[in-house]
Amino acid sequence: MTHRPNRRPNRANGPSIPGPMNSQPAENIRYGQVAAPAGRPSSGVAEAELERVVDFLGDLSVELDSSLEPTTPNPHLNMILHLLRGHIEGRLVSASAMAAASGVPYATAMRKLAEVQGAGLVEQRPRTKSGRSFSLHPSAALLDRFSQLASRIGRIARTSFDPAAEGETEDYFYGGSYVPGQAVIAPPRALLSPLKLAGGLRILVHGDPTFMVMETLKRQFETMVGTDIHQRAFSIDRLRQEALRNAERKRSAYDLIAVDLPWIGEFVERGVIRPLTEVMDTERLDPGDFHTAGWRATHWEGVPYGVPSQTTPELMFYRRDWFAREGLEPPATHAQVIAAARHFHDPRSGRYGVAWNAARGTALGHTFMMTCAAFGQPIIELPEVAGGYGADHLGGRQVPTLDTPRALEAAEYLMELLEYSPPDILSMSWYERVRPYAAGKVAMAYGYTLLAPYFELDAGCPAHGNTGYLPHPHGPEGAPIAPVGGYALCIPANLAPERVADAAEALIAFTSPAAQKLYVQNGSRTAPRYSVGADPEVRRLSPIFETVDQMSWRDELQFWPRPPIPQISRVIELCGTELHDMLRGLVTPRAALARVQAGAEKILSDPVH
Repeated sequence: MTHRPNRRPNRANGPSIPGPMNSQPAENIRYGQVAAPAGRPSSGVAEAELERVVDFLGDLSVELDSSLEPTTPNPHLNMILHLLRGHIEGRLVSASAMAAASGVPYATAMRKLAEVQGAGLVEQRPRTKSGRSFSLHPSAALLDRFSQLASRIGRIARTSFDPAAEGETEDYFYGGSYVPGQAVIAPPRALLSPLKLAGGLRILVHGDPTFMVMETLKRQFETMVGTDIHQRAFSIDRLRQEALRNAERKRSAYDLIAVDLPWIGEFVERGVIRPLTEVMDTERLDPGDFHTAGWRATHWEGVPYGVPSQTTPELMFYRRDWFAREGLEPPATHAQVIAAARHFHDPRSGRYGVAWNAARGTALGHTFMMTCAAFGQPIIELPEVAGGYGADHLGGRQVPTLDTPRALEAAEYLMELLEYSPPDILSMSWYERVRPYAAGKVAMAYGYTLLAPYFELDAGCPAHGNTGYLPHPHGPEGAPIAPVGGYALCIPANLAPERVADAAEALIAFTSPAAQKLYVQNGSRTAPRYSVGADPEVRRLSPIFETVDQMSWRDELQFWPRPPIPQISRVIELCGTELHDMLRGLVTPRAALARVQAGAEKILSDPVH
């Protein structure tokens, strides 16, 4: 057996090697035992190690029972191993299933099960309101005892089969390593203590493919948290309105709300969401496992207010087969985008060069800000730092920078794109830009990774299996950049006090590696955590995950293109309105930018109400 010291760098400070789900800082891992999160019972053993030890003991029991005669089954051990296997796989376990796994007659098995329950190793939870039907779960006491057993098994195995390891005291992860691609995240498991929320868990979300996965898997998530889940989904603008309306209520109608990353500053200043530090020990989230830009984007003045539920950068999708057939290189610069768009644009054949967000208002406003970033121009004065610009401290009055030479280059680039776009481009927004790309009518499209299921999951569409992913091509003074989008799950500031603790537990559960892997396996193409992107089962589903991880290592994932200042929504709307008039030919790019600059100066001089 090979000894592998556990040395796990902090990803927040640069590239490192992903660890298993629910992993703790290295100093807390000692011979497979994991420190308990504050305020919750400890499982005492890392998820991957728990599975390995259960498998080992199960296989060993089978070998002993079948190889030595005479022999007697061990019903206590057989039932406990079956219960732990269900816990690992997220399956409900019934008393009859436990009896069947015991290896002894039913009547004997039920007596042995009663003994295990009497020892406090099994927790019984009702499955119906009547309580007549129930499921069985390992208790905190069983998991703690099993962690001690796992520790002893590890030491016995090392000293028996690797005598040189005897006496070693370095941190050790039994049977595993942190090499990327080796760690497989286990399925979600039920919480040790089911949530006790009157009326069930209430969530406000965005109506996109990732959050709709949660709705599709509603029963499975209800089993995981032990209560009913009620989810309301809205479009992006209506979601913001509903969140602000909810903040005016005496008591929040939602336990968790999805917040678009640029809204963080506004929602903090308006008192819509509360700091995570008030409701949990944030180390329980394993912050270093999140993509750095996505995690930092949930902060305001250094304080975290949400947990990334989606980290979905906007990328350039392009048809690899078309480019290869024509002998063209993937576009790395704006000039190459225009050249490729011109090359492929053939309206008579129903084929167009490029699709993008050009609809009036929010959609085009986002596009303009991201395009400015690719030309090296933030929309407000920001300090230059490695990787671009710093947007971690945005308190105080901001100065807009929307009428500059680089911003003008960005506006003129959009005017050029217009020439090689579909005829309905001026009404094209989030989903409309990807649909013609998926249908094989467009050579390139700007799109968030969360929209990739439109063609990645449809084997019959022309773009399926033929799509390459790039960061935003850049201008002469810019650099490759993948502007981070997506949503954080937050706890409303006006949530009733008696619901806050359970809401925090739900927040941790829904953003865990196991839950996020489940989203991916059911169609999502967002993975906020390095560990999820490194999971071999996840990587087999799409090239997006490895691509995004690489962009993060190269510091191309950035959130400064849409800095979360409190007035950002109004500035986005302003840009999307004035630039739309420019695209329609009503004003020149210079005139449009002059209007945007003047309007932004007025907006940023007003306090947030």
